[in-house]
Amino acid sequence: MHPSFDHRLRTLSAAHEALLKRPNGAQPTSNGVFERYQFPVLTAAHAPLAWRYDLSPDTNPFLMERIGVNAVFNAGAIKWQDRYVLVARVEGADRKSFFAVAESPNGIDNFRFWDAPIHLPETDEPDTNVYDMRLTAHEDGWVYGLFCTERRDPAAPAADQSAAVASCGIARTKDLVTWERLPDLKTRSAQQRNVVLHPEFVQGQYAFYTRPQDGFIDAGSGGGIGFGLSASIEQAVVTEEVLLDPKHYHTVYEVKNGLGPAPLKTEQGWLHLAHGVRNTAAGLRYVLYLFLTDQHDLTRVTHKPAGYFLAPEGEERIGDVSNVVFSNGWIADADGRVFIYYASSDTRMHVATSTVAQLLDYVQHTPADGFTSASSVQAIQRLVDHNQAVTTGSDMVHSSNAITA
Repeated sequence: MHPSFDHRLRTLSAAHEALLKRPNGAQPTSNGVFERYQFPVLTAAHAPLAWRYDLSPDTNPFLMERIGVNAVFNAGAIKWQDRYVLVARVEGADRKSFFAVAESPNGIDNFRFWDAPIHLPETDEPDTNVYDMRLTAHEDGWVYGLFCTERRDPAAPAADQSAAVASCGIARTKDLVTWERLPDLKTRSAQQRNVVLHPEFVQGQYAFYTRPQDGFIDAGSGGGIGFGLSASIEQAVVTEEVLLDPKHYHTVYEVKNGLGPAPLKTEQGWLHLAHGVRNTAAGLRYVLYLFLTDQHDLTRVTHKPAGYFLAPEGEERIGDVSNVVFSNGWIADADGRVFIYYASSDTRMHVATSTVAQLLDYVQHTPADGFTSASSVQAIQRLVDHNQAVTTGSDMVHSSNAITA
């Protein structure tokens, strides 16, 4: 082996191993709802060297990177055999995305990719690109992965090589290694993205959260988070979509919104994490928000705080598609701790931690959106009045104690 090859390989391997083993601590301050962490949990640099480099000095004497990885983001999440597992969207330098499994012993750091990416079967109409898988451990015994499958719009003229059609792809597995591909979901909508499978049967049927839209990018007359039922998963067809969380003017979800991961079941109802999109002079801004639906009527929103739950901060705002956070995976442990996995700017994966109790407190006691500036001021005034009453009452108690003493 050539000395320079050997030295470069040792240097690359040492740096990669140091990155994978890097401890990840919580940031020193938080908003009391969740904690952010110092480092991303997955980046392009986490991709195994064997995916990127020909490690033979005979065929790659300069040890060049042969296959580039551009980004790792938008990961589904699941607790699997007592490990925290992400099925990440890995985007190559060729702009094609694929799915790969990474696991961690604690959900915070030490994430390592499995040896090879997922070999996802194709349908009769091959996917050009696949991405953003939502994982659902369904009561039927399967783990389902619902994802966006993108193909070129067959109706587009030859001069237009950007027109695309988005559909919901469906695959299932029993081991996260071998996946069975099912036919794409059919709905009345022209295109579908951000489709999520509910973890339980509803009226004996499979329940889907959808995001109907007219075009590949623009929601158009569609938009909002929909809900529909299908009698079959092997031939999934939703004939009616009920809009449970619509777009709304001058909010963080005025352009479009979509569900993130499958909702968490709590004693107070189903807890949902979603993303909202608004337009700005600098382009689209993606943030995350929470809402709660009734435990029995899944289309009835019972609580929805105003504004965003989590927005990009600092370096999270910089990347291939800046000013974006997106989540399609979270894990709730048996002790109530919740790991929220989110991507920033279509580039890297992060984690934030909270608890079911904190998230329910936030959702149920944060003021709802009044949709006007005046109502926002009124909400602040109510809080000011409450705090003054609390302070006055506390001062009276302290004064009384002082006199008694």
